[in-house]
Amino acid sequence: MSNPLHTGKVLIFGASGQDGYYLTKQCIVNGLEPIGISRSDGNIAEFSFVENLCLLHKPEYIYHLAANSTTRHDALFENHATISSGTLNILEAVRMHCSACKVFITGSGLQFVNRGHPISEHDEFSATSPYAVARIHTVFAARYYRSLGIRSYVGYLFHHDSPRRPEQHVSAMVAAAARRIAAGDTRPLMVGDMSVRKEWAHARDIVAGIWTLVNQDDIYEAVIGTGIDYAIQDWIETCFSAVGLDWREHVQSREGFKAEYPRLVSDPATMFGLGWRPKETLASLAREMLELK
Repeated sequence: MSNPLHTGKVLIFGASGQDGYYLTKQCIVNGLEPIGISRSDGNIAEFSFVENLCLLHKPEYIYHLAANSTTRHDALFENHATISSGTLNILEAVRMHCSACKVFITGSGLQFVNRGHPISEHDEFSATSPYAVARIHTVFAARYYRSLGIRSYVGYLFHHDSPRRPEQHVSAMVAAAARRIAAGDTRPLMVGDMSVRKEWAHARDIVAGIWTLVNQDDIYEAVIGTGIDYAIQDWIETCFSAVGLDWREHVQSREGFKAEYPRLVSDPATMFGLGWRPKETLASLAREMLELK
């Protein structure tokens, strides 16, 4: 496994998201110059925009984190443009102008067949949503460009959070509700199916996993997750207990909610074999998202 001294530039598409935030910090720690790119800077679906960035910066790494992470059908064209076209634009610009650059493409646990068992990078894909379709396309694009000599990595990420997670996501919504109720607010928290099980990794750990993956040249695709799943109820109980509350007195079920899956959990054996392990626990993530000292 190689881990050279880094001195170059890094292009981070999707830098305004939680993963982009922690990746930026990771790059700085490792002596790199991160260049964050968000929607306000330009459109990743336009080849000329991506090509000009590669020509200007000659990056050592490119990370494609940009996406609207929703499986809704009405995001079909947005997913295609940002994820699929964005990936092709990056890979082709790298092939043309900076072929020594390493490229990281974000994958997802949601693009695999999910029978409730731990999912590894060796499992079968399943085109169950426009989001999954776009993610699957990028994997085959990465494999094709790898055959052309481009070092293109795919990390299949499972659920992860941080204090930078927007409140429309259930983890942040629960943490925010626990804080406001602890402060005297009497409005209950309405939640859907609390039996759904998934992982609760910290984005900082997942980014460390991404860094580990791209800084070796033996494995090019790997699941990056904790391999430990919890029910949404476990997260609720952990957050409310941390602020001294009994969640059962403040949480109500939302009727008519249908979950996408009953369980989504990874098999991160490949990443563990590369020496990466997550450091944060469910409790430590909750305390950080609750802003507890």
